Amino acid sequence: MPTKEEAEEWKKQLVDNAEQQILNLTDSDKFKNYLNTVAKFHRYSARNIDLIYSQNPEATQIAGFKQWKNDFNRSVNKGEKGIRIAAPIIKKLTPEDQKRLDTTKEKAIVGYRYIPVFDISQTSGEPVLSAKDFVKENLADHKNVTNLYNELKNYLNNNTDIKVSEKRLSELGGAKGYFQPSTNEIVIGSDEPDNALKLETLYHEYAHSQLHGLTSEFKDRPRAYQETQAEAVAYVAMQNIGVDTSNYSLGYVATWAKDKAVIHSALSETQQVSNKVIELSDGLTKQLGLQEDPKEPEHDLKKLSAHDLNKSYQGLQQQVQQATSPQQKAQLKNQLNDVHQEISDRTQKQLKAFAEENPEIKQPDPEYDQSLKR
Repeated sequence: MPTKEEAEEWKKQLVDNAEQQILNLTDSDKFKNYLNTVAKFHRYSARNIDLIYSQNPEATQIAGFKQWKNDFNRSVNKGEKGIRIAAPIIKKLTPEDQKRLDTTKEKAIVGYRYIPVFDISQTSGEPVLSAKDFVKENLADHKNVTNLYNELKNYLNNNTDIKVSEKRLSELGGAKGYFQPSTNEIVIGSDEPDNALKLETLYHEYAHSQLHGLTSEFKDRPRAYQETQAEAVAYVAMQNIGVDTSNYSLGYVATWAKDKAVIHSALSETQQVSNKVIELSDGLTKQLGLQEDPKEPEHDLKKLSAHDLNKSYQGLQQQVQQATSPQQKAQLKNQLNDVHQEISDRTQKQLKAFAEENPEIKQPDPEYDQSLKR
């Protein structure tokens, strides 16, 4: 069994690795191009957002006729009807206007007019990067995640003041689930076909309940912080049970936390909740019989064949070279040393056995042998 110190180091390492993986993604050229794309789209007022939604609830990326052509190399399809939004009419102020309006500004909004804009679905041309290019919903089903999802849902309903219920995805407005702080309720999409994603969503919303509930310490954090924190906790929780959700989680976080300072600050506040989720999951998986007590590394290594032992050594060497976190690199080096020691012990044992079976073979001179050591 791992010691308490080893368990704490494992939890910390999971969070550190999550941060490093997210930062790696934000460093990629593709993601930088995505940020440039996002910057080209205008930010609309709440009134215009309501106008867009009322005319086309499915709209995702909006721009004017000329902007689609000039900035994105796309053309509005023939016959498409524009979405009308309010655009300000800006007038250059005369000295009399400035005096009447009691301002020193050279220009001011004097009214509004309605202009047409178009959604990307109404255009054709070169591809435009979107969040979907980074959030890949292809976790696929994983053995036992359904049991763990049900056990976690039942535990929260029976042992906490959080209530977990389900609704059809069509009722969730495009979301996989949500947390409602006012009622302390988590709602999950009941017909989500990917059971691993369903469990991951429950972890995400549970993290919101712990970090951003009405009485939570971080409830007033900006939305980018909140989503970064909740998804990072979910990613860590899934990593802990051996399910890699990086295709989904890292892209989701990166599209919210577009600034490295946000990522670092947001994740620095999640360690305690991440630990809580890991401990909760470990307890539930043990109850379900889905988790065996960890074995001592030496015991595992002694069971490996020579071929598998060499393969493990080569794999660990590669992982050490690729590791970016100092903690991760140190842990991998320790594992590498254990494997190296096992290979060395086996080799010495085999040589000794060979020498005993072949006494006629001259043994190396101890003095000569010492001269070769350094």
